[in-house]
Amino acid sequence: MRFALALVLCAALLAGCGGDDKPPTPEQAEQLLDGGKAAFEKRLQQARGKPVVVNKWASWCPPCRSEFPYFARQFKKHREKVVFLGVDAEDNDSDALDFLEEFPVGFPSYKDPNSQIAASIDAAVSFPTTVFFDSKGKQSYVRQGGYSSEDQLAEDIGRYAR
Repeated sequence: MRFALALVLCAALLAGCGGDDKPPTPEQAEQLLDGGKAAFEKRLQQARGKPVVVNKWASWCPPCRSEFPYFARQFKKHREKVVFLGVDAEDNDSDALDFLEEFPVGFPSYKDPNSQIAASIDAAVSFPTTVFFDSKGKQSYVRQGGYSSEDQLAEDIGRYAR
């Protein structure tokens, strides 16, 4: 009995270690996450089994401002079945956090000051860029440029986020 209790306690302690290894939580919404490309790629691996929509943005990008409300509404609609992540590229933290306060989307973004994450997912060229991954973790589509309507985003989520 004591041995079983000791095993349970050890397992609980080990589960509490490595907080950076856990997927983003609702409390991380509107936050800028550290860890760079390695943390982002780990999160993509953790999402296997669900499709992922990644939006690369920056606070200084007018089309990003235009489309963020679309992402907020689509996140609310699909959050049980689709993982949404942001990548804040070539930006500074202060402006990015102000942007997220003004345009809350409900999901976290990874800091990408040198576009290393963006380059790894074929999103380094234009702002914004949206990248879709299927439930097996395979990149299924890259859209360069912003969405001019929420219907376009919803259509792409239905087509590529499976």
